[in-house]
Amino acid sequence: MNYDVAIIGCGVTGAAVAYELSKYNLKTVVLEAENDVACGTTKANSGIMHAGYDPKPGTLMARLNRIGNKEAHEICKKLDVKVSWCGSFVCAFDENDDKTVRALYERGLENQIPDLEILNSNAVHSLEKNLSENVTSALYAKTAGVVSPWELALAFAEVAVLNQVELKRNFRVNKITKIDKAECNPQYESAYCITSEKGESVNASFVINAAGVYADDIHSLISKPRYEIKPSRGQYYLLDHEARDLVSHVIFQCPSNGTKGILVSPTCHGNIIVGPDAVATEKDDLAVTREGLQQVAELAKKSVPSINLGLSIRNFSGVRANSTVDDFIIEEVPEAKGFIDFAGIKSPGLSAACAMGAEALSLLEKAGLHIESKKTFIDERHHIRFAELTPSEKAELTKSNPSYGRVICRCETITEGEIIAAFNSPIKPVSVDGIKRRTNAGMGRCQGGFCSPRVIDLLIKSGIPPQEITQDKTGSKILLGSMEEL
Repeated sequence: MNYDVAIIGCGVTGAAVAYELSKYNLKTVVLEAENDVACGTTKANSGIMHAGYDPKPGTLMARLNRIGNKEAHEICKKLDVKVSWCGSFVCAFDENDDKTVRALYERGLENQIPDLEILNSNAVHSLEKNLSENVTSALYAKTAGVVSPWELALAFAEVAVLNQVELKRNFRVNKITKIDKAECNPQYESAYCITSEKGESVNASFVINAAGVYADDIHSLISKPRYEIKPSRGQYYLLDHEARDLVSHVIFQCPSNGTKGILVSPTCHGNIIVGPDAVATEKDDLAVTREGLQQVAELAKKSVPSINLGLSIRNFSGVRANSTVDDFIIEEVPEAKGFIDFAGIKSPGLSAACAMGAEALSLLEKAGLHIESKKTFIDERHHIRFAELTPSEKAELTKSNPSYGRVICRCETITEGEIIAAFNSPIKPVSVDGIKRRTNAGMGRCQGGFCSPRVIDLLIKSGIPPQEITQDKTGSKILLGSMEEL
């Protein structure tokens, strides 16, 4: 099959590029290694929409963070993505930290970030009563926020699919070959054959490498190494809704050792998230360790001494795509015309996501891609969240569709109707966690202890054979067979 553009990877970066390209008369395909979108770094991070004061001025990080944060307001609204523009604090605890806060403020001004302010101790504590009494000052960034990262990626990908972008799941790329342009689209000078581990292949004139922590491996299939991904693992606590009033802003400590430090933050779902640490690791290492969590707990209590980590309902870790280049790597590969890397997309990659599509389009045009806007383009997405409806809206909805009156997830009040709607979405979920990412079922206090069997039942009713149902990624099977068979 021949395409104009192939995007390798469907995390938030690849999905954002697919969304942008779906606005044009192009034949575009997204090749995702896993059985769903947003299965890598995108599903396991802090969910922070950074204001943009931290990146070094003049870098891609600085420019795309600023643009992405601004663009996210409109995009999240029209694609119905949960986001809260709650603002953030970077807290100082001594004179050296005070100097760091001042330096971050000055850097933010240089990066053209609006609504920055340095608050003294009294002003900080008037806004956050549970902060440590040792906080001496803070940088207040009013444009920071928190978003549901996997939902942002899903929204981008779903709208792209609605606009005729093809998504191929379970397509793990292991070979890329330059081919004659006559085998693809003769109007372009470049052409590639991309092959999966299973032997499937597609041809594309242009390639976007958005493979996250595996971007250097994909790059090396077509060119000599120019950078290396050096992943780090970050561990988190997720606290129950009971802790939701602990803080109302994203609370950072002053950055150190190349990280933005331990944070205590609300999530857009009403929880509190705490973490992460930063440990050099392997690309697929999502371990959670006693030592790491203890370190996160100790540092978090420096900011918020009263934090009750006994309210934790889940610990998890995510892997960041740190690289040997101290910036995003977004460029056409010199030895491979039409092959564009989007690599090393570490923090603030999520904040920059809403600017990634336009960046990709610009580079593709420079590489020779011809674009023509579609006359019709679906640029919206709507999602019913039953728990957020008014009583009268709930009554009207359940009257017209009784499945919305059957609660599947008690903790989050997620109904059968919402899960059925997920099955009818442009990208059908195939796992229990796929349902969780689309509806929030299983995200509450019992972490799926009550609703998982009912979610499995609905997956079976949707047409998935029982023995093919997974918890999340391919291979994480739940049901092995009937008792009689075993």
